[in-house]
Amino acid sequence: MNDIIIEIKNVNKSYDDKPVVKNLSLAIRRGEFVTLLGPSGCGKTTTLRMLAGFEQPTSGSVYFNGQDITDIPPHKRNINTVFQKYALFPHLNVFGNIAYGLKLKFIPDGEPYTDKKGNTVQKMRRLTKAEISEKVNNALKMVDLEDYGHRAVNSLSGGQQQRVAIARALVNEPQVLLLDEPLGALDLKMRKDMQLELMQMHKQLGITFVYVTHDQEEALTMSDKIVVMKDGVIQQIGTPTKIYDEPANAFVADFIGESNILSGIMVKDFCVDISGHKFECVDKGFKRNEPIDVIIRPEDIRIVDTDDKKCLVEADVLTCVFKGDHYQVTALTRGDERNEIIIHDNVQVNSGDAIGIYIKPFDFHIMHKSRIINTLEGKIYDENVVEFCGGRFPCVSALPAGTPVKVTVDFDDVELTDDEQDGVIGATIISSIYKGSYWQYIVRTDDYYDFFVDNDYEWTLNDRVGIKIAPDKIILEEIVVQDEPTAGKGEGDD
Repeated sequence: MNDIIIEIKNVNKSYDDKPVVKNLSLAIRRGEFVTLLGPSGCGKTTTLRMLAGFEQPTSGSVYFNGQDITDIPPHKRNINTVFQKYALFPHLNVFGNIAYGLKLKFIPDGEPYTDKKGNTVQKMRRLTKAEISEKVNNALKMVDLEDYGHRAVNSLSGGQQQRVAIARALVNEPQVLLLDEPLGALDLKMRKDMQLELMQMHKQLGITFVYVTHDQEEALTMSDKIVVMKDGVIQQIGTPTKIYDEPANAFVADFIGESNILSGIMVKDFCVDISGHKFECVDKGFKRNEPIDVIIRPEDIRIVDTDDKKCLVEADVLTCVFKGDHYQVTALTRGDERNEIIIHDNVQVNSGDAIGIYIKPFDFHIMHKSRIINTLEGKIYDENVVEFCGGRFPCVSALPAGTPVKVTVDFDDVELTDDEQDGVIGATIISSIYKGSYWQYIVRTDDYYDFFVDNDYEWTLNDRVGIKIAPDKIILEEIVVQDEPTAGKGEGDD
């Protein structure tokens, strides 16, 4: 039997021509606990709904046990869903809610037989009351609600209602259980308890769980495999340990746990430069002097004396906060460019103290930058005016109107304004990562272009901003359009 139970191939989903899921491919093994993890709007719930059959892909295919189920309706898939809002029937008691699907279900009645026309026929029947009662009671026992069958669902706590919703899904014996942020409405303690219960149910049942959440700790605690998503695109797939210890890019590192994310230069193999300080690392295969991102987890940084031979760089303590099992220290490195870093250590220090910092070579995580400059296409609108992203920007150019051009702008040359009316075009902050001495933003224009912006000012996600660029910071390069070759007369033609 094939070990793959669900396969998503090149799936795209758009609403009103805006892509929500982009060319997503994913294989899920039988019996796995897989979590789709990402911020709001990343496409994880849409992906789950396409698995369930509640949404149809714009393109691409969904396979279940090797069969294409892209166009098969939800009730014909051996997949059940538990929703965040439970969707329990208020007019039915606990038993009635769990039994509802069973009362509609048909099962084979006896062996298939051949009719007079030679067709193989399978006679079907509904479940008996005794069979329904046995299955419901087994499901209640599974979720530890054995004595609650007669209770009204509105009389139950949030955690108990969640268990009823899970029992209702499991009673139909699906091969796959989809869970769409099922613990989101619970308080912290109840959520922690339900995490453990869901893990125990998964082990007990042995069926495939596909779980959607934006809670990183929840994903790390429960999953066999985590799929990290952003803007409808899979950023990384791996075990919780792999995702945490070896993030694929700055977004994953920032989203999963705390990280120090700094810009650097890969001087050569095994040597990285951060703000003028050279450090030994274990990475190789980068171009010499390639701009890169450096990820350092706070728990991988050790505080030492400034005169200790292990000291790699000195820093000044800004704050020191006791967190129970460690101190969280915020410090500012010394040098031409001072970077703010977070340290988790069991050493208590005081604000203003000078400390030394030691990091082992394998605790520097080096990764390629996803982009090093903003590049897009536009055209010359008028003398010294270029049009791109729906706006007309002053520029320095002698090219005639109508000339197609490639536009490039450095990250730190894009100016953001609090009032979007003060900008040439408006945009929305969709991502922010602190780089130690500045913020790196991704701002999305109304025609869906993403600008990368380095800025000292702190905005919050979903803030509306204006975009301005100084004329001399817009670099233009004419796009030469090749003429289509014209067909000549062949030899011997008149």
